[in-house]
Amino acid sequence: MATPTLKTISKATGFSVTTVSRALGGYDDVNEETRRAILDEARKQGYTPNLNARLLQKQRTQTIGLIMPATSPRLTDPFFNEFVAGIGSGAATAGYDLLLSTDMTDTTEMETYRRLVSRGRVDGMVLVRTRHNDPRIAYLLHTKLPFVVFGRTDAAHNFTYIDMDGVAAQRLLTQHFIEYGHRRIAYAAPPPHLMFADYRIQGYRAALEAHHLPFDADLLIAGALTERSGREIAHQLLSLAQPPTAIMTGNDLMAFGVMRTIQERGLRVGDDIAVGGFDDIPTAEHIHPGLTTIHQPIYATGQRLVTLLVQMMNGDASPPRAILLEPELIIRASSGSQRA
Repeated sequence: MATPTLKTISKATGFSVTTVSRALGGYDDVNEETRRAILDEARKQGYTPNLNARLLQKQRTQTIGLIMPATSPRLTDPFFNEFVAGIGSGAATAGYDLLLSTDMTDTTEMETYRRLVSRGRVDGMVLVRTRHNDPRIAYLLHTKLPFVVFGRTDAAHNFTYIDMDGVAAQRLLTQHFIEYGHRRIAYAAPPPHLMFADYRIQGYRAALEAHHLPFDADLLIAGALTERSGREIAHQLLSLAQPPTAIMTGNDLMAFGVMRTIQERGLRVGDDIAVGGFDDIPTAEHIHPGLTTIHQPIYATGQRLVTLLVQMMNGDASPPRAILLEPELIIRASSGSQRA
């Protein structure tokens, strides 16, 4: 089969080579219907732009790209505030600008990536909140554009990433509540499509098994990484015939929602129901009572990812790096005291 080119796409669509080139380059003078027809044909033929040739033809942009995931609460989540601040700091230190883009739907997310790459808007990209067999990673590997990732995926791809050891982290938090005397420990888990959700559930179940505690499917409920989701899941858990005495959550925002529901029911966080979060966002220390949580160095990780990316963009031929962070348990008042 012949290698797809601008000419083969032009022949298949009936548009001129110039129109095809400008449509693939994201120029505004091509109408949307024409652009979509050309993009569809380009995907059908497996066409990708020759990025190395394009970089030789023009100067580098000195810009790093970050697209906020379509399925996340994005900038309403303090996690992302910290992460973006860390990336921005790292980029500024290295003499790069940060191009931040938000995407509203899953269906257009990959189009956003293709648009940034095909227009040559960025020299490299940072990805966050990986999914199973993540299409963003497969696409960027195919284009050869340098990128780094906060997170892993289960596909057999080789790329540079930094990630928290989610299995060890959730096991550590679960074991903490077991040592405090809890036997019915619930988990308001992250959305199942996110890769880190799998690792953390493994850690949760491993801790229960290690202490000979049965796994109860009623105590494991997945939700969104929002305060509202935490409130809704807490209502479900506390309405069980045998409610839990401790509730862990996918992130600190969910934990805040859980704590609010506990208090609305006239119960005391820590004394009646213990609560644990994940991330250790700044608010976790100052909320009342203070939240027990797993600390993630979110800001520092953003900075470190940029350092790795800049090395790649500057031609570092080292093999991809896989950095797994050790978890740190921060114990605060939401754990309550040890039970008899």
